[in-house]
Amino acid sequence: MPKVWKFKDDIDTDIIIAARYLNTSDPEILAKHIMEDADKDFASKINKGDIIVAGENFGCGSSREHAPIALKAAGISLVIAKSFARIFYRNSFNTGLLILECSDTDKISQGDDLEVNLNEGIIKNLSKNEQYNFKAIPEFMQELTNSGGLINYAKKKLNLN
Repeated sequence: MPKVWKFKDDIDTDIIIAARYLNTSDPEILAKHIMEDADKDFASKINKGDIIVAGENFGCGSSREHAPIALKAAGISLVIAKSFARIFYRNSFNTGLLILECSDTDKISQGDDLEVNLNEGIIKNLSKNEQYNFKAIPEFMQELTNSGGLINYAKKKLNLN
């Protein structure tokens, strides 16, 4: 079962991946340093499939694609936040990182077990026996994440894979 990692409002891209690591775009290297300035051991604590839950304005700051690439490469399967910075939102879908907007993130605690039903728009909190609705993802954006990002989506559409 994926584990929830909880963060506050205004997590900017420099917290997700510090600028000192932007001399590479290698996803494996970036993955080793995610959220390092918030928790120096974070990358070693997470497991493939874990979920980040945050408040307002997740991914604010610079427009670099390194942030969603690093999260995805580290094994984060999903980021749930009250809201996302506009450019981070688009970069996430372009890189194949699934993100959901949900107004009830305050009700989710670190370590909770969540189950997400994309078709029904429901997040079930199995730890608390609660459920929350999230903002529907447009069909095209779902296709992007299902394809692993914009480049893979384009290759598929052009029969290049």
